[in-house]
Amino acid sequence: MVGSNGFCKGVDVDLHYRRTGGSKPPLVLLHGLSASGACWSPLARALEDRFDVVMPDARGHGLSSAPLHGYRYEDHARDVVALIDDLGLVAPILLGHSMGGMTAAVVASRDTTVLSGVVLVDPTFISPEWQRDVRDSDVAERHRGLLDLDRAVVLADLRARHPHRTSEIVELLADARMQMRLSAFDVLTPPNPQYRQLVREIRVPTLLVIADSGVVSFDTAVELQGLNRRIQIERIHDAGHGVPFDQPERFAAVVRAFAAVVAFAER
Repeated sequence: MVGSNGFCKGVDVDLHYRRTGGSKPPLVLLHGLSASGACWSPLARALEDRFDVVMPDARGHGLSSAPLHGYRYEDHARDVVALIDDLGLVAPILLGHSMGGMTAAVVASRDTTVLSGVVLVDPTFISPEWQRDVRDSDVAERHRGLLDLDRAVVLADLRARHPHRTSEIVELLADARMQMRLSAFDVLTPPNPQYRQLVREIRVPTLLVIADSGVVSFDTAVELQGLNRRIQIERIHDAGHGVPFDQPERFAAVVRAFAAVVAFAER
C-alpha cells in the first residue's frame, strides 16, 4: 500500500492519520474502540485503486495524542470534522465500525458536514441498560492488565480467540490494543447519543452493515430502515461484531460496491 502518514489538528488533540492518496474520491475509515487506523490496512489495499483512503487514529488510540478528558462521541465527531476540513476532503464517504460507526452517525446527522455517503458497520447502537452494563464491566481493568504483558502473549491470546482471522489482522489489532490509552475508555460512559434520532437526520445514502452475531440485530436494522429510507442493509454471515476482520474479503466487496455507486454517481 503506497501512501503517507501525517498529523492534523483536532479540537484539542493531534490526530495521526494514514492516507493512500491520489486524485480519487476520498473515503475516511473510523475504527472502533481499542483498534487504530492501521487496522484498516487490508481494506485500504482493496480500495486504494479507486479511492483516496484516509485512516485516522482516534484520540487516545494509535499515534494520536491522548488528553485526560474529552472522549465522548461529540468529541470524536468534532475530530472527524476537523480532519475533513484540515485535509480539504471534498464530499468524502465516511465509514465507521463500532465506536467509529456511532461517531460517523453523529457526523452524518449534521447538516453542516458535507458527505456523499456513510457506511455504518455494526455501530454501537445499544440501549441505555446495555451501556451501563458495559461501563460497569471489567473491560478497562482487563486492558490495564494487558498493558503489562509482552506482545507475544497478547498475540497468542488473540490468535486463540480468533483463529479464523488472518495473521496480519491479528497483529494489527494486538499492536493497536497495546497503544490504546486507558483514558479512551471514557467513551463508554452513558449516555450515548440517541441513535434513532441520528438515523432520522442523515440525508445521504447510507449502508448499514450487520453480522450474524453483532451488536445491531436484523430486526433493529429493519426498524432503522423504516426511520430513514436512504438506508441500505447488508448482512454478512459467519461474522460477529468484528465483521471487517472476520470476513475481510466479503466486507471489502460490499464496501467497494456501495462506495463506487455513491462516489461515481454524478461522474
